[in-house]
Amino acid sequence: MYQTLAVAVGVLYLGGFLKKKVRFLETFCIPSPVIGGIIFAIISCILHVAGIVEFQFDETLKTVCMVMFFTSVGFQANIKVLKAGGKSLIVFLLCLIVLIFAQNAVAVGLSKLLGVSSLVGMCTGSIPMVGGHGTSGAFGTVLEDLGQQGATSLCTAAATFGLIIGSVMGGPIGRKLILKHDLLKTVIPEDDSILVEDEQKHHRSVSMYAPAAYQLAIAMGIGTFVSWVLSYSGMTFPVYIGSMIVAAFMRNIGEYSGKIHIHMGEINDIGGICLSLFLGIAMITLKLWQLAELALPMIIMLVAQVLLMAMFSYFIVYNIMGRNYDAAVLAAGTCGFGMGATPNAMANMQALTAKFAPSIKAYMLVPIVGSMFADFINSLVITGFINFIN
Repeated sequence: MYQTLAVAVGVLYLGGFLKKKVRFLETFCIPSPVIGGIIFAIISCILHVAGIVEFQFDETLKTVCMVMFFTSVGFQANIKVLKAGGKSLIVFLLCLIVLIFAQNAVAVGLSKLLGVSSLVGMCTGSIPMVGGHGTSGAFGTVLEDLGQQGATSLCTAAATFGLIIGSVMGGPIGRKLILKHDLLKTVIPEDDSILVEDEQKHHRSVSMYAPAAYQLAIAMGIGTFVSWVLSYSGMTFPVYIGSMIVAAFMRNIGEYSGKIHIHMGEINDIGGICLSLFLGIAMITLKLWQLAELALPMIIMLVAQVLLMAMFSYFIVYNIMGRNYDAAVLAAGTCGFGMGATPNAMANMQALTAKFAPSIKAYMLVPIVGSMFADFINSLVITGFINFIN
């Protein structure tokens, strides 16, 4: 576990170093964990194929960092702010629903054209794309029970592919939109944003990092019980959903009662550190050789998903969400959770906003829609598609 963490940090340093040295990486806003992680994954793949060595990592802290990051995101769910951005939230949620349907329709349609099983097609649809590795593991076994041998491996390989491509394409798409349409002139000053937080709540104090960590720990602990209750619904939820819900309750109890002070600045900083560590561990554990085992039809269907994601984010998300700077950042974020996972979406937006300007709206909408709604809606749609094609 400790060695895994050390390697992940080494990958972060490598990515950050190369990003400073290679202009292409800086220009196209490629996240540092992705840069270092892909290089490590390629080396790992070469060593595996050559029969020299295969690395096995302890992913305990990967889950811990992921849960802690999303718990910090849950603390940002201020109902007063969400009410102001209610319309945008609903519109973005509708975009997600359309994307999920489109991914499965393309996957099943292409599988029929290529003469392969529709269940193979589902292995490249929203199960690995919007769902990521977690949903792939859950629904891969379902597809195997329906007769598709090796479905879990196919879904996992597709999710690995999506994790990489979604991380790489988000930054360039957002950057192109911003520069092509000169969107920096549409940036609303933070104090005037409909989703702005009171800046005082983000004030940092060295003595408050310990209380902030304690608040995160409490939310994570209580959140396990919420996740346990949700598991009885029969749906597949990410492990962090309970902690996010509890964090949101804690934040709003503090907002409305005034008796609990939530240390938002410190919580955001801790969450940002955990995001980088999670991505670092996630990238070094990628098994790229799984992609080499994909048959030609799988590769064609995955390329089709890349084209769909690029066009959907560039034309649909950007135009529907307002044709402004926030919309461009949302388009970049959609590439992340639409083909991989919400942490990748956050990393895409983090790289983009670090180069240009903050986007409070995007940072609020993507975690809420990508984390709290995506898996729930995706599970329903996948179940419907599986029943339809069978």
